[in-house]
Amino acid sequence: MSQPAANGPSLEDRVSELESRVAFQELSLTELSDALAEARMESARTSEQLVRALGDLKQMRGMLDSDPGVEPPPPHY
Repeated sequence: MSQPAANGPSLEDRVSELESRVAFQELSLTELSDALAEARMESARTSEQLVRALGDLKQMRGMLDSDPGVEPPPPHY
């Protein structure tokens, strides 16, 4: 069908190379999209854990800063 040019690859070879590159780029794009989605989910989970940890920390600070006179004496008294 096509004849090779004297100074370069044939049109068919060039089209085949471009198709191969496009297929590779599509695969790469899909992999990057999947990795980005996973990173976003991990970020959301980490944010939720941080919010819970900060809430626990505030609660613990409140318990530590409370008036010791309000707490009942230890059981050995």
